[in-house]
Amino acid sequence: MTTLPAHAFLDAMGIPHQRLTFPVAVDKGAASVARALGYTERQMVKTLIFETGGGERVLVMVGGDQKAISGHLKKAIGSRNIKMASPAAVEETTGYKLGSIPPFHWQPEGFRSFLDLSLMDEKVVGVGVGQWGHEIMISPADLVKAANATVVNLTDRSKPVWAQVGGETDG
Repeated sequence: MTTLPAHAFLDAMGIPHQRLTFPVAVDKGAASVARALGYTERQMVKTLIFETGGGERVLVMVGGDQKAISGHLKKAIGSRNIKMASPAAVEETTGYKLGSIPPFHWQPEGFRSFLDLSLMDEKVVGVGVGQWGHEIMISPADLVKAANATVVNLTDRSKPVWAQVGGETDG
């Protein structure tokens, strides 16, 4: 099986993961990948790049069937002026085209990544590897470690942004 940079990164860190493949003819999108691999759409993580008004770019990871709540996202990032990065900005930032962006191995020092709290309830989640037709299945805790991500509530209006696993909050 092909070893891509994302695989090599996880191997070097000693992070367990499963390498899966699916036909490249599968339609783009989390729902299609989930169907092809036999998982739920929620388990297929969308890796999104946002830009702040100050020019910072950040990675946001949510389930394939989810959308980040704008107010929660702004609070987590700490900027009122945020927008989705353009496809060109995403490629400039990550080195990858939209559709299969790995959420780790390409970030420079200090780059911020956020993972939605609800994904911590999944036994395993899938992330892109940078090449369509390949997926990595990984535990949410190992994804947090690999991406050096901050876990925040981005999708549940009934919970605070800084909700923590186990229901405790830190403010």
